[in-house]
Amino acid sequence: MIRVLFVCLGNICRSPMAEAVMRDLIEKKGLSSKIKVDSAAMSSWHIGEPPHKGTQSKLKEYGISTSGMKGRQLVKEDFESFDYIIGMDSNNVRNIREKLGQPEHPKIFRFLDLTSHKKDVPDPYYTGDFQETYDLVLDGCKALLEKIEESL
Repeated sequence: MIRVLFVCLGNICRSPMAEAVMRDLIEKKGLSSKIKVDSAAMSSWHIGEPPHKGTQSKLKEYGISTSGMKGRQLVKEDFESFDYIIGMDSNNVRNIREKLGQPEHPKIFRFLDLTSHKKDVPDPYYTGDFQETYDLVLDGCKALLEKIEESL
């Protein structure tokens, strides 16, 4: 079983969007028994809350469910529990490495480094552009799933 964790600042916009999109791609490929996905926050601001209404609305447009998703905070045990711990931006990656005490571990990396974009996923909580975030998340999830499928 391959386990993937997406991390952003609040776990209400970008990381739950990535979690939901990745789950959808995994289900469509029939890989749900081989790959599990979760998301978490660096902050404690939105623990227990559902994804942001903008995230829910954008995912609903594409027929992707956020049912049952609730914000949670990254914990040290996540390092042992997950094969990939992916920050949605470079600040997330730095903070993940610091919190988990893993300054250079290869399982921790920036989401879009797997794509041609080579940039941070902008936070739609501040930009208001959930479509841009969705487009980048979809590209990143496709690239990550391709990487994971090579190891299955």
